[in-house]
Amino acid sequence: MKTKLLPLCLLLLSCSAVFAESDSTNVAKNATASAVPAQRTISNNGTPAPKVREKVKAIAEDFWADFINKSKHHKQRDTSASADPFSQYDLTWLNGNDRRHNGSPFAGKYFTPIIMVDVNYTASNWHPIDNTVVGSTALARNNEVEISLASLGGEFQYDNVRAKLMLQFGTRAEVVPRNDASWTRGGYNIQDAYRYFSEAYGGYHFNAMHGINVDAGIFMSYVGLFSYYNCENWTYQPSYTSDNTPWFFNGVRIQMFPSMKLKQEIWIINGWQTYGKFNNMPGLGSQTTWSPRESIRFCSNNYFGTDVANNPNCFRFHSDNSFLVRYYNNPTSKGVTKGAISITGDLGFQSGGGLGGFGLMNSNPQSNFLSWMAYNNVWFGHDHFSWCTGGGMIHNPGRYLVLAPTGQADPNTNTQTGSTIGSMPYNLNAGTPFDAWDISTSLSWMANDFITVTAQVIHRQAQQDYFAGHGGVTSPNGYEGTPLTPGWAPDLVKQETRVIIALMVRL
Repeated sequence: MKTKLLPLCLLLLSCSAVFAESDSTNVAKNATASAVPAQRTISNNGTPAPKVREKVKAIAEDFWADFINKSKHHKQRDTSASADPFSQYDLTWLNGNDRRHNGSPFAGKYFTPIIMVDVNYTASNWHPIDNTVVGSTALARNNEVEISLASLGGEFQYDNVRAKLMLQFGTRAEVVPRNDASWTRGGYNIQDAYRYFSEAYGGYHFNAMHGINVDAGIFMSYVGLFSYYNCENWTYQPSYTSDNTPWFFNGVRIQMFPSMKLKQEIWIINGWQTYGKFNNMPGLGSQTTWSPRESIRFCSNNYFGTDVANNPNCFRFHSDNSFLVRYYNNPTSKGVTKGAISITGDLGFQSGGGLGGFGLMNSNPQSNFLSWMAYNNVWFGHDHFSWCTGGGMIHNPGRYLVLAPTGQADPNTNTQTGSTIGSMPYNLNAGTPFDAWDISTSLSWMANDFITVTAQVIHRQAQQDYFAGHGGVTSPNGYEGTPLTPGWAPDLVKQETRVIIALMVRL
């Protein structure tokens, strides 16, 4: 019964959103027949008009075909040469999706190369003397031109065999791996062995349903909606719901496409954004993606595992759910051409092994995660410009998903000494509260499908000291190796406002 609740909820949401957008065909019709009175949505007797009933009926039929009617897809079919699921749609409007309308200009029969460069400059109102950013995986250095990501690789395919390899260099190869401590278990430094891969997997495509892919290796996580590659996102620095959840998984991924509108993924992985395993049990997860219309997207990610080091009795659960709708679409307009919103909500907890989850069933320290974020993006100037506004909040007692500060506030373990890296580590103890919110606005210029320039202003605020203040987190003068003087401490503050300018190229 529980497995049917999510599809039913998605059906109700889609019915509520289906009236939001008129597609380009309807826009054109309205433009040529402006003298015709607009149809009423509700008839005089209070019942839905026929047009509305037809839309609701169509959504219900899609729901039946995609989720319930198993007989529709019982026969195997050759999918190796057929259109990919969702390819019937133009999904370049989605947050966290490739915005290129025709894919790579260098696509080949067996190999498609991929090149990405992401360069940014950011300045905080505190102007930290050590130029260090705290609390972000997209940013690392203040007041400097920073190469966040330089990525080279591609996709391979031959006779149903598939592989993808993406090498990564830049600050992201340092900032993201530091949040995973699983490499400290056992021998060999797998953190250094894997840090230069953003994706590295191989697999096989089975000609069943509308396609089944089985892959093994490092692959992207879309928990938190935003893409790891910022050229695919509406804005640059995302809210906590995205930045504090996994960017990658290491393990096995099974992708199943029961229809052209539905994808179901199963994950058997080492853990929650980990290269290795903290305990013996693997992490288990799933993703359900459904697009009943080009203008509607639902995505639900769910995870269960044991991700506290040397504590196999502590279980982590996380549910991440996103709803996106393109509420306006008029490609021929000389003004606004598109408008869309994305809403994401997350709920998670850790329970057992001395941790109390939400604290409802026992008196152990709370360890849970509640967050949401929402963004509105408007395209104009023939889709060459977009304006995004949004923000979100996080409630995380136990701080188990908080991005730990670096420098002398770094609570991660120094494997050479067994003590913390920082001499005054940030408190990540169970039960310790962390509450924060953010709001941002950004303007993007897209000369074509392959380059984006984004300018963003974001204000972030926490109830506890967290962000880097003027004194920084490194030393009294901001340089590594400088002796710490009595009375000096990492300068952590409760709020920051920063400007970000980023240039992103994808070929």
